[in-house]
Amino acid sequence: MTFFTSEFECKLDAKGRLILPSRIKAQLPEGDPQELVIRKGFEPCLLLYPMVEFKKVFSKISALNEFNEENRALQRNFLSGVVTIELDASGRFVLPRNLMTYAQLEKEALLVGTGTKVEVWNPTVYEKYLIQDPGELSKLADRYLNT
Repeated sequence: MTFFTSEFECKLDAKGRLILPSRIKAQLPEGDPQELVIRKGFEPCLLLYPMVEFKKVFSKISALNEFNEENRALQRNFLSGVVTIELDASGRFVLPRNLMTYAQLEKEALLVGTGTKVEVWNPTVYEKYLIQDPGELSKLADRYLNT
């Protein structure tokens, strides 16, 4: 089972290559761990999925009724920026320029494990999306985990 956690600071080289941290690589599923899917996140970040995890999401999105306008909009916007990437022998991959622009990535990236996927953030932008008030975090945990 895929289980990504923690935060990892990474550098991007001039070609937009990023080295996947060994702790993340170790969590990739058995089989062909070199093939990953990356897409635009709902926030200004990128989402990195092992292929097996992305296929689960893809099956839900593709199963939506195409005759419904909202479903088509979701399918179009969710799937349009999806890119399959492969790790090289050093565990690196190239981020497409359009995705780097979307996530405001330049020289540094912060990889954040969120269970079945990894978010790729500009470290400064990421700080703006964190919950600063421990009380607010406690309320969210109570609302969603205490059922």
